[in-house]
Amino acid sequence: MKILVVDDMPLMRHVMINMLRRLEYEDIVEATDGKHALKLLNTHHFDLLITDLNMPKVNGKMLIDKVRKELSLSHLAILVVTCDDNKETVLNLISAKIDGLMVKPFNLQTLQKQLRYVAIRHDKQSL
Repeated sequence: MKILVVDDMPLMRHVMINMLRRLEYEDIVEATDGKHALKLLNTHHFDLLITDLNMPKVNGKMLIDKVRKELSLSHLAILVVTCDDNKETVLNLISAKIDGLMVKPFNLQTLQKQLRYVAIRHDKQSL
């Protein structure tokens, strides 16, 4: 599985990448913001996009909208990581057709559960 991790904070990207490696995911690419992620998504195939929501230039919601509508990457599983857990944000993300959501702070077990959930949800959608 090829994973793209997007977060404007280097520490958060590295924490996520280290957690993914602990869960034995090795094919991981990182992007510094949504704009950088779009460039990578236009030139490489990914199976999973893990993105922060609050970023400069192109935020997570704009990135998700572009992925789903402009790039037509309906096959791409999306897991959103955010510190914003208000009802409106969650409803907006659900309407954007994301596959999973994690609220910061989270731990390795939470990430593992979300990855399993995303895999199950994504497999069902492709049937």
